[in-house]
Amino acid sequence: MWRLLLLVLISVALGGTELEKARDAQDRAALERIAGQLSAAAQKQPNDDGAQYKLALADSYVAEVAIEMRDKNQAHSAAEAGIKAAERAVALKPDVPEYYRILGTLCGQAVSANVIAGMKYGRCALDSVNKAIELNPKASTNYISRGVGNYYLPPAFGGGIELAIKDFQKAIELDPQSAEAQLWLGIALRKASRNAEARKAFEKSLELNPARVWARQQLDKTPAQ
Repeated sequence: MWRLLLLVLISVALGGTELEKARDAQDRAALERIAGQLSAAAQKQPNDDGAQYKLALADSYVAEVAIEMRDKNQAHSAAEAGIKAAERAVALKPDVPEYYRILGTLCGQAVSANVIAGMKYGRCALDSVNKAIELNPKASTNYISRGVGNYYLPPAFGGGIELAIKDFQKAIELDPQSAEAQLWLGIALRKASRNAEARKAFEKSLELNPARVWARQQLDKTPAQ
């Protein structure tokens, strides 16, 4: 199973780097271009779990930046498109934890873009990421994804800020070099009115990844106290 996951991660490494650079710069045009290319590839290879995963990952980044830029319509449509690809990847290879993680992330993004969608996608967000953690409890990214889901999901749907903070702290414990975990920890701490701690998390995130535009924006808008 782990050899399969390694092959998948290697296969998306170059595309992932390009995706991450576009995500970090909030370059929506580049993200949409890459997602379009991967969509065409996935349509030609409906039984290739790697192709479906790549498309799901790209759609997740499109949704992520759309959320950052407050474009809820694009965020929701990109998340829903990605969910279909992620579900296909899971169906083709149900023992790969990363496929469940990206599915849970996309379901969480669909909820963040449209709270009413919580009834439709809330359970998917929690169950999918929990499955990823069950399969690989030492992956920092799994806890980031669950934390994001908990951040957006209200307590009534099983989420909440305190749960999110714990997940981001666990992610950092597993990977102290995770700029993404520090960024989201800062966002959750600010939501909890812990501004001084939030600023420290944003500063750490930028130290680890200076290219992340959204991290700089979050730091700039967070009061010192």
